[in-house]
Amino acid sequence: MLVHSPSVGPATWAPVAEHLTAAGHEVRVPSLLQVGIGEAPYWPRAVDAVRDDLESIPPDRAVVLVAHSNAGLFLPVIRAGLDRPVTASIFVDAALPARTGATAVASAQGLEFLRPLAVDGSLPQWTDWWDEGDVAPMFPDPVTRRTVVEEQPRLPLSYYEQAVPVPADWDDHPCAYLMFGAPYDVEAEQARERGWQVAHLAGAHLHQIVDPAGVARLLVELAGYRSGAW
Repeated sequence: MLVHSPSVGPATWAPVAEHLTAAGHEVRVPSLLQVGIGEAPYWPRAVDAVRDDLESIPPDRAVVLVAHSNAGLFLPVIRAGLDRPVTASIFVDAALPARTGATAVASAQGLEFLRPLAVDGSLPQWTDWWDEGDVAPMFPDPVTRRTVVEEQPRLPLSYYEQAVPVPADWDDHPCAYLMFGAPYDVEAEQARERGWQVAHLAGAHLHQIVDPAGVARLLVELAGYRSGAW
């Protein structure tokens, strides 16, 4: 299960899904584009989106959960909401959930940055938050950029003001972290401190659309399919 950040859309995982499928893996890319619609709390809609996308898969089939960016905060509740085994959870340049309690989606500093951007409670599309010099290097070509940009939602500011619960013992299974670059080197170091396997593939935050083959290869390795460690 390749879970995209609600700030963008499923197109950010589509190239990796193609490579994994070509290698013989069964892949699902649920859409979280409806997560920010309506009233808070928003996190249950992420759980529902993943669970609903798995309805056609037999319940005894285990899954590997892979989350990019902000979707990392949803992995504990997604796992708790599934009626099937999860053999591994992999965070890709992703925010990490707290060890216990609840995790704020945005820090106080992050909210200080976001609040002036909001108009009538809604934020611009994610790529409009940043300067062109920061955005352009994340895309391999104009076509891919247009595809990703056009499907981005405009999330409510309240999405970033929420806290996501962290079920107890959610990480009692193999977890791993794949870092592309700063500022997620901080999260990668925290993952190491938690005893997780950590890998680094240098790139910008959307590197999965720049080097999908490399990302797919590392996901397979982190999921333990080659090593047999898990």
